[in-house]
Amino acid sequence: MKILFTGGGSGGHFYPIIAIAQEVILRAKEERLISPQLYFMAPEPYDETLLFENGITFIEVKTGKLRRYASLKNVLDIVKTAFAVLKATYIMFRIYPDVVMGKGGFGSFPALFAARFWKIPTIIHESDTVPGRANMWAGKFASRIAVSFPQAASSFPEARVALTGNPVRREVLSPLSPSRPEFRLEEHTKVIFVTGGSLGAVTLNEALLQILPTLLTDYEVIHQTGKENFSDITGRAKVILQEHPHKGRYHPFGYLSSQEIAKAGRLSSLIISRAGSTIFEIAIWGKPSILIPITDSNGNHQRENAYAYAETGACDILEESNLTTTLLLNQIKKILGDEHRAQQMSERALKFAKTDAAEVIANEILEIALKHEK
Repeated sequence: MKILFTGGGSGGHFYPIIAIAQEVILRAKEERLISPQLYFMAPEPYDETLLFENGITFIEVKTGKLRRYASLKNVLDIVKTAFAVLKATYIMFRIYPDVVMGKGGFGSFPALFAARFWKIPTIIHESDTVPGRANMWAGKFASRIAVSFPQAASSFPEARVALTGNPVRREVLSPLSPSRPEFRLEEHTKVIFVTGGSLGAVTLNEALLQILPTLLTDYEVIHQTGKENFSDITGRAKVILQEHPHKGRYHPFGYLSSQEIAKAGRLSSLIISRAGSTIFEIAIWGKPSILIPITDSNGNHQRENAYAYAETGACDILEESNLTTTLLLNQIKKILGDEHRAQQMSERALKFAKTDAAEVIANEILEIALKHEK
């Protein structure tokens, strides 16, 4: 049995693929099936270690990206995409997988085109409220379509679409019992977890630095700065907090592993984040959150995601254009200063969460693959 995964090039595409692959491997073992051969076709591996650990063979197919604005690069990338499609079509014939699973993004187009050309069954998953162009196109022929938000379902044929939620890796899902000493936290403080993802978010970092002295009087802060920002942020924080009596309550990290993120999330009383796939992890942890969506995300999807999640009552939103230190500080105090509201937001987050998305999609992949194999 051969299964090929494909996706854009961001963590929002890559990590759900890993989550699904992990479930495919587990289900195959439980059903005593022959271990499936797994492939990942994309412009770059994103995380070679995770691919290796899960026995996934990486196939590099560099492709172009169609921008939404006039640029000479669009012309060059059309040529690049054409070559990528030819390469993907050749490789797809040579491997001839039993099913192709697409996660969206420009990097998935060559593999999805090749799958359609060779009439290989295809499953796609859409993480956002507003589907991307690759998935909108693939939705016309995909055997099954999974979506994370109910708002996305109307963009696809009703008979082939299912609301599954977003696939999340087991290490993030697992109900860990993290201890406060792991992050050098004090015994009874409320904890704020601020994250802009593995790359960090400059806007969040800057806003946090300005209110850090005030925050540390009452709370502790776990801050994922992003690797490239770590030296700058920690250096400036050291100066800002030089005379602060609670400077030890600030805990910056350039990068946190999946397990460390899960631990930080579960220890927190409030999470401040962008509005990408982290939303689904926050919901699983059942935490109140303040979401600050990227203003220029593709198709404005982060903003749409944030407002869709906010409709449940699980989070507050601060628009990046309106983000001021006063607003952010007031919003934090408004949530953490009201135990009833924080508890209500937590309950609504848990209600939104779907913990079996990867399992549901993996089962569908195996079912289609076994039929195709015959």
